[in-house]
Amino acid sequence: DARVRGWFLLDSYLPTFFLTGAYLLCIWLGNKFMKDRPPFSLRAHLIVYNLGITLLSLYMLIELILATWEGGYNLQCQNLHSAGEADIRVAKVLWWYYFSKVIEFMDTIFFVLRKKSSQITFLHVYHHATMFNIWWCVLNWIPCGQSFFGPTLNSFIHVLMYSYYGLSVIPSMRKYLWWKKYLTQAQLIQFLLTIVHTLSAAVKPCGFPFGCLMFQSSYMATLVILFINFYIKTYRKAPSRTAIKETPVTTEIKNGFHKDYFAAANGFLNNKKAQ
Repeated sequence: DARVRGWFLLDSYLPTFFLTGAYLLCIWLGNKFMKDRPPFSLRAHLIVYNLGITLLSLYMLIELILATWEGGYNLQCQNLHSAGEADIRVAKVLWWYYFSKVIEFMDTIFFVLRKKSSQITFLHVYHHATMFNIWWCVLNWIPCGQSFFGPTLNSFIHVLMYSYYGLSVIPSMRKYLWWKKYLTQAQLIQFLLTIVHTLSAAVKPCGFPFGCLMFQSSYMATLVILFINFYIKTYRKAPSRTAIKETPVTTEIKNGFHKDYFAAANGFLNNKKAQ
């Protein structure tokens, strides 16, 4: 799309590719480096990081709502060129959304430094690595129009999610954080709504590229499958009596937090004795 030519990181795929490679390499080398070292606490860093992501997500949420309202976006299907300056405004916010995905690589780096290797799951790495690359493609070919909906929902979820992570770093706040299960449910609802919204433009076309709609729907379907698997594993699967006897409470549950909680999170819980 000619409207995004010259924007930072977009003219060539190489920076996105190499940053993704560096991310994966940091996970591998970081785990090796931390193997025989004590974990870092990083409490202050996590508070600042989570607050920063929360504020960035709030900005993107508000700006996307205002920009799409200004452009008179059609919720059922919106093409790439009919809203004029509002399309540019949406594209600028979506660039920040793309860039936020490289910032969120730090979720995993914090896992590594805090030796939370059980949190570095396939879902976690898959989600982080693919989103950054997919959104490079989105910004280059479909930087506005129908592309606005998923980031709007996701920004709202991230306001809730990263504020939750930030509060969870503070020990005195953990007893008030009863809503983690509902965050997982909200994420699943977000993916399903994005699929419905994406396919609505295929059922009643408005000129938005059909292939992009099919790809986005398919990718979201993979996230639905992986998150449902996570949800069942975390909240629905009852542990056997043997597992209950053999699994220490201090490593499995802390104030109601399962050790696999939110594979796409950024490692904020410690393993102190359960209260």
